[in-house]
Amino acid sequence: MQQKYESPFSTRYASDEMQYLFSADMKFKTWRRLWIALAKGEQKLGLPISDSQIAELEAHAEDINYDVARQREKECRHDVMSHVYAYGVQCPGAKGIIHLGATSCYVGDNTDVIIMREAMKLVRKKLIGVIGLLSNFAREYKDLPALAYTHLQPAQLTTVGKRATLWLNELLYDLDELEYRLSRLELRGVKGTTGTQASFMELFDGDGEKIDALDRFICEEMGFRSSVAVSGQTYSRKVDYGICSTLSGIAQSAMKFSNDLRILANFKEMEEPFEKNQIGSSAMPYKRNPMRCERITALARYVMVEVLNPAFTAGTQWFERTLDDSANKRIAVAQAFLGVDAILGILLNVCDGLVVYPKVIRQRVMRELPFMASENIMMHAVKKGGDRQELHERIRQHALAAAKVVKEEGGENDLIERICADEAFGLRREEILEVLVPENFVGRAPEQVERFLCEKVEPILKANPDCLGGKVELSV
Repeated sequence: MQQKYESPFSTRYASDEMQYLFSADMKFKTWRRLWIALAKGEQKLGLPISDSQIAELEAHAEDINYDVARQREKECRHDVMSHVYAYGVQCPGAKGIIHLGATSCYVGDNTDVIIMREAMKLVRKKLIGVIGLLSNFAREYKDLPALAYTHLQPAQLTTVGKRATLWLNELLYDLDELEYRLSRLELRGVKGTTGTQASFMELFDGDGEKIDALDRFICEEMGFRSSVAVSGQTYSRKVDYGICSTLSGIAQSAMKFSNDLRILANFKEMEEPFEKNQIGSSAMPYKRNPMRCERITALARYVMVEVLNPAFTAGTQWFERTLDDSANKRIAVAQAFLGVDAILGILLNVCDGLVVYPKVIRQRVMRELPFMASENIMMHAVKKGGDRQELHERIRQHALAAAKVVKEEGGENDLIERICADEAFGLRREEILEVLVPENFVGRAPEQVERFLCEKVEPILKANPDCLGGKVELSV
């Protein structure tokens, strides 16, 4: 039995892929990649670094001697220098040129940017996967009339598919934000201790063009188009805030979806998947609790609050840098990504097995439709010679009486029977029922669904086929 605290993100929620991106192994292997790129760039620009030294560094890029690094850190109390030392132990011929001219943030900050880029790519893939599943659902149910709600009170009708496009639309906003963050992300590059590149001026005898060339080389080696134009010791912590804000937006959209589905489950109109042997309640065997959507809501709340951490970090950086960002940053940014990864994993699972109950939806529509159709019924009666003003008052009184039966007596909506019995309308029941066709009250909803999917969603899905498909199994 584990006798130390373990994050639920590691044991229950986040995927192995996302956990690896924020693992020590990913971090320290990226440090070594950066040190190799630095050595290659410096050699290319004329510094006395041999091919054999670079070959030695490359030979030990993956087999990190963690035990040596841990022991050294106990002595020197510096994580970067302990790993410089450990790398040098494995590469005695190259130890003198490891980290040459760089500050700790060369590996620390550049690695953070690289990891966030890879994490955003994984989030993007899963987000598009969710969009794909919901688009299939929206098209399948684009014509199914359902009650729409304002103030959580029945309003006009919509369709089940049209409601799904509202969820989709929010996710498209999030995808746009994510694409923006990815497109604007820049490496810190080689900026030196306080961002002035003074150490590199010394190395390259004041040749600024060589320093710029080194910066470009590092960017190319790490797969970036550019590095930040200016920095202090670190890249601006507003980068972390912006990325976490985008993650918060995804959490917001997920919470909206999950809360809607939880309410629909209460209405018995729709449900999340429920497995054959799943137990809904320890005390009430009949229950089908929406535990997946409840988990989405809980994790979304966590991610939305987590964005405050990078906001405060960005605001409290003194001059070129203060280290009070470090402990907070390594927790807040990682867990925001782990949280969103967990949310998207659940969304993929839920959206792949959404359950719809058309007969219940129809029943609930028909209970409310007489109220919504009152204007149409009145116009039908006017065409047969009725007085519009008189009929308006009569139908208002009948509607109030019918609502009283429903709310105070627990009866069924008897508005149609009341109108049939009122000679002022001159309508037979069959005539009224001809008006009460739910499909005639959904406006352009089916057309809107098809247009939205064709114009907004399908181009994304066609451009990203590798993001679609695949099953997601959830832990408890």
